[in-house]
Parts: sequence; C-alpha cells; structure tokens
Amino acid sequence: MSGGVDSSATAALLIQQGYEVIGVTLKLWPQDCVSRAEDKCCGPQAVMDARSVCHTLGIPYYLVDEAAEFQQRVIGYFAAEYKAGRTPNPCVMCNQHLKFGTLLDRAQQLGAEFIATGHFARLETTPGGRTLLHKGRDPRKDQSYFLFSLRQEQLKRSLFPLGNHTKSDTREVARHCGLRTAEKEESMEICFVPDNDYGKFLEQSALVQRHRGDIVDTQGRKLGEHDGIEFFTVGQRKGLGISHPTPLYVLELDALGNRVVVGDETGLNRDEFSLANCNWIPWDQPPEEIQCTAKIRYNHPGTPARVIPAANGTARVTLREPGRAVTPGQACVLYDGDLVLGGGWIANGP
Repeated sequence: MSGGVDSSATAALLIQQGYEVIGVTLKLWPQDCVSRAEDKCCGPQAVMDARSVCHTLGIPYYLVDEAAEFQQRVIGYFAAEYKAGRTPNPCVMCNQHLKFGTLLDRAQQLGAEFIATGHFARLETTPGGRTLLHKGRDPRKDQSYFLFSLRQEQLKRSLFPLGNHTKSDTREVARHCGLRTAEKEESMEICFVPDNDYGKFLEQSALVQRHRGDIVDTQGRKLGEHDGIEFFTVGQRKGLGISHPTPLYVLELDALGNRVVVGDETGLNRDEFSLANCNWIPWDQPPEEIQCTAKIRYNHPGTPARVIPAANGTARVTLREPGRAVTPGQACVLYDGDLVLGGGWIANGP
C-alpha cells in the first residue's frame, strides 16, 4: 500500500469480494530521500495514510523494511544504466524484484496466498493453467507496460482488482468507504526522485561524478563538451550547452568513448532494433516470428511490428513505421490487442 487512492481502493474491493486482507507498505526509500519526499510513496506521510486506511477498513497493517534491497536492485540499477548510456525504467525493476519478488516471500511468511496491487491491468487463467496479462479496461490508466517482466510464478499469485475499473471508480470506492486518500493527488514522478531531476539525484547521492567528454556530430566532429553522459537521454534537445544554426538532438550516448552524439531530428527515427532479457508471458518458448504491436515507451501509442525471438533471450524488432527516439534501456512491450505477449529491454547499437 503506497498511501495513494489506488492501493486503498484495492484493499476495500478485496474486502467486499470476501478476501481476508493484510495491508503492507514496503519501506523502500534511502534515508536521505525522506525529507525531500514527504508526500510521495517514499515518504512518511504515505505510511501514515496507508496505516489510516487500514485502520478504517479494520485490517492489519505492516511496514516492511526493504531499503537495502531497493538500493541494490533499483537505485543501483538506475545509476548503472545511465553510466552505460541507457535510460532506465526503475518502476519495472521494482515490480519484478520487490513488489512481486521479495514481497511474495513476505506474504508467504504472513500466510497470504496472493499479492494484490493497485495496477490497472487484468489477469486471465487459461484452461491449461497459464496466467495471461491484459491491459486495464481504462486505456488512459492502463499499467500493463510496467508488468511485462513478471514470470508465471509471480502472475499466478497476483491480483489486480482495479483492472476493470476507471480512475473515477477507484475514487468513488474510497469515498464510499470514508478513506482519507479518496481525493489524494497521484504522483507521476519516480518515487525516489521527487523533483523529477534525476541528474541532481545521481550527483547528490554520489552515484555519479561529473566527468568531461565531447559532444560530437554524426561525423565525429567536436561541437562542445559535456559533464557526463549520465545527464543526457536520447531525444533530448534542451540543455546541450552548444549553439548551432539548426536544432540538435541527442542521437546516441557512447559510454565507451564518453561522447554525446547529436544531430538533426531525422536521426532519431529507427525502424529496427534489438531487445535483451526478453520475457514471454503466453509461452515458455515463443514462436519463430511474432506479428504484434510494439510500445517503445509507456506513453507510446504502439506501432505494428515484426519480432524475431532468438534462443538466447534476445529478439529483433522491425517496426512498420519508424519510431522516434527509440531509447536504449527502455522497455519495449509487445501486445496482441490487449494481451501482453511480453517484451524486453532496448539494447545499445543497431
């Protein structure tokens, strides 16, 4: 329970459906983050709100310290990806390793059979016993993208009560139950970067140190200097610190050469790229070729694609229409209609 309206409504709906419910908040934040995140899901106010909701609903409440695991699995990954010239997606990793990872072990210790969260997504069990993941009914709130990496053993023990509801539905549930979170605003930021300035977070947390390198064009000509590739993302236009007669965009982050490669907007368009560490939900072994819709970032509408999986957990994606700013390190999630087929992490290089 994050202290927000979605997890609060989730608990209330489960009680209405006859489940015996236990409320759990994972204490994930580093201590130096707390004072800067009073009302975020990594702040003490969130704990107070979650505890209040559980008291109102009459269910037990536990605060579980997973800060060390979060530091290693999420924040460590976050910094390492930026150092490698990739743009991380910490929410996917937090879901995979903590919310549906270590929390499952905690749930078993508490005698709980399932983990339930406030994600807007739906689950289906096939006649053969396989668990499938679908988009949430509300297209504006669908969060299936962030769950693509979950394995069968995680999906089988998961519940998503909000999957068939809209955001307004969840607020109405919370109002009806008299929960203090009913009108609480939702946060769209990374929980441990409350001001959304990831570069400042990396530097202040001593995860990254400034180091000079060159900003070059696609021909390798030096146009300026930078303080570290970690402070840039593919597709970025502002903040390059160089003057040029035409707009320039970050096209590539060369970690080995410590270079930021820039060029005109057309250089952002790609129709082919590879995926690493793929996870497939409907199959143990995917087909030799998959025709699907690919989302190259959470807010991407998706585009038709041809995917060729390989035996080593990689895949080759060909988009029917070039995608803008296909960003290494981001998740590419594959769909057949509203069914999540799986996905992987966009790799560096061609």
